[in-house]
Amino acid sequence: MKRSFLLAATALAGAPFSSAIAQTAPGEIVVTAQRTNATAVTGEGDLGALGNQKAENVPFTVRSYNEAIILNQQPQTLGQVLENDPTVRTSYGFGNAAEQFVIRGFALYGDDVGLNGLYGIAPRQLIAPELFESVQVLNGASAFLNGAAPGGSSVGGAVNLQLKRAHGKPLNRVTLGYTSDAHFGGSVDISRRFGEGDAFGVRINGAFRSGDVSVDGEFRRTAALGAAFDWRDDNTRLFLDLGYQKVEVKGLRPKVTLGTTTKPAVPAADANYAQPWTYTTLRDVFGVVRFEQDLGEHAMFYATGGARDGSEEGIYGGITVTNASTGAANGNALYVPRTDNNEAVEAGLRVKLGSAVTQEINFGGSAIWQVNRNAFDFLYGPGFAGFATNLYNTPSAAIPSSAFVGGNLNNPFPVSRTRLLSAFASDTIGFWDNRVLMTGGLRLQDIQVKSYNYYNGGALDGTYSKSAATPVVGLVVKPVPGFSLFANRIEALQQGPSAPIDATVVNSGAVFAPIKSTQYEVGGKLRVGTFDIGLSLFRIDLPVGYSVDIGGGKKRFGLFGQQRNEGVEFTINGEPVKGVRLIGGASVVDAKLKRTSGGVNEGNRAVGVPEWTANAGLEWDVAATGLTLTGRVMHTGKQAVNVANTLEIPGWTRFDLGARYVFVAADKPVTLRFTVDNVANKRYWASAFDVFSAALLQGQPRTFKASASIDF
Repeated sequence: MKRSFLLAATALAGAPFSSAIAQTAPGEIVVTAQRTNATAVTGEGDLGALGNQKAENVPFTVRSYNEAIILNQQPQTLGQVLENDPTVRTSYGFGNAAEQFVIRGFALYGDDVGLNGLYGIAPRQLIAPELFESVQVLNGASAFLNGAAPGGSSVGGAVNLQLKRAHGKPLNRVTLGYTSDAHFGGSVDISRRFGEGDAFGVRINGAFRSGDVSVDGEFRRTAALGAAFDWRDDNTRLFLDLGYQKVEVKGLRPKVTLGTTTKPAVPAADANYAQPWTYTTLRDVFGVVRFEQDLGEHAMFYATGGARDGSEEGIYGGITVTNASTGAANGNALYVPRTDNNEAVEAGLRVKLGSAVTQEINFGGSAIWQVNRNAFDFLYGPGFAGFATNLYNTPSAAIPSSAFVGGNLNNPFPVSRTRLLSAFASDTIGFWDNRVLMTGGLRLQDIQVKSYNYYNGGALDGTYSKSAATPVVGLVVKPVPGFSLFANRIEALQQGPSAPIDATVVNSGAVFAPIKSTQYEVGGKLRVGTFDIGLSLFRIDLPVGYSVDIGGGKKRFGLFGQQRNEGVEFTINGEPVKGVRLIGGASVVDAKLKRTSGGVNEGNRAVGVPEWTANAGLEWDVAATGLTLTGRVMHTGKQAVNVANTLEIPGWTRFDLGARYVFVAADKPVTLRFTVDNVANKRYWASAFDVFSAALLQGQPRTFKASASIDF
């Protein structure tokens, strides 16, 4: 690894630096490039029904991370971008490379990440960050703003990705990069505006990287290509965004399921307990078109639509520890072929009225169609015995034989069809020069799901068709410029459960209305120059279903339980002094189980929700040198591993360090970057969040990254 790293550093730094010595580097070019490369977090984002808004004008918490963060930190996944957010943590799904995010103590699945404001169009599981201009985080419930998430998550927050588009200044950028142990790649980003008044815009960007990463024996390859076209005149704007992504992962280090009442010690930081035959291959083609038409000075009509064709295949590996002291474990595998065909549309009208008392009226509708085709093969061997393995000294094992098959492995048929329809309307009234803004709105949502039988040739197995209304009320008060107070009541919406098929359950098979999770939030925001400070207090109540004894040997299923997450979030972002930039904050979440069945586990902490999290990321432009020093510290508090709270993982802290250097070669700015993530090579259990079982995700080992970019 050290030899590979030294070779990479020499290749990236040596050649361009020699040409810089022979020429005088104009200070103005260096300073401009240094500022252009500056990472930034802005208080604004796409708030769905309310459109693009600045945080100070809305009763919600929203932040946007710019593309310079992606360029400078060289993240390989969306989760690595969101490491910058003090209120977000990342976990994985079962045995495969499927990132899911924890916001305010609730899951946000990769299926429910938005793209240009639409659900179901972004690639799922793993998302290559290079195609995106900004990553937007909305903390809190959002059923009115965005509609129900089709994957059934987004209770505690939402993430929206904005694809890159052409802006005023031409761009030609080539980047070469290296990630330890032997992962090399590069990217190209070209942008132009042309025609009268720069009416036409084109931006083409792509990335390719391949090789072993810092986890021993884990291989990743990513290819991504994006193309954005737009045209605009005084009253009309038309956008077309297209994307392609293919991600391959071999030997993914899986989560560790616990089959014991004690917690195993953390293996070596770079240890890999995966089998070499495990793999994931993900391919997505997607696109979004958007039309905007100004109807006079104070009204705009918009319509947008997108589609995604996705395919996945993989043998996913699992490991269940049966002896925590020795690391003895049982291994298994699961083969899954899958395809997705998703479409989404939204249209609406936005009208602004008044002067002394203002109104912004929004109304419109949306529709989402999704078809999922998949099959599965549980590779557990005879009697579902799996194979013997070990967490600390993992032997190579043969792929177990098939134990249980569902669907057609060679040509998967539809197993679910989902349709979500909604209509929304809102009115934001402003008083006293918009120093007081009151928002009220309502979205009517219809959720329709058809499921098909894996074992009967795909025959219709069941239907779900329910409707719900999700209101929102919010208040913003701005007593002085740059300072605002806010409050909201808003809901999240998920498909309701069905009562279990059981002769002892009196409402067996009953289909419940969509589940509403209610959020109350108050907070404040302060903006001083480019410096933003935010503070919010929230409570979210999520209904939980189970069966209760009603006597006579009978039970009734219902939404009798509750998970209540209460917390405080603090964020601080911006440039307190020139040349020093800060991205940081902290979050405290008290996630408790309420009204549990029979009082068992009453008041216990929810699994995998850290008691508190904190980040501090700093950049310092060393005056007149072209050098920028960077550092970041992340802390995650202790987490419950099981519902009974008899196991927990301790809190952990990680340190990252880095530097950038900008100089001029042949009158062109060149940027060299070097970072080290997890400087101390700390071994730790990063997350215990899992919706199925007690399982632990190990944190990433020390990772070296280097890159060189030239703008020409």
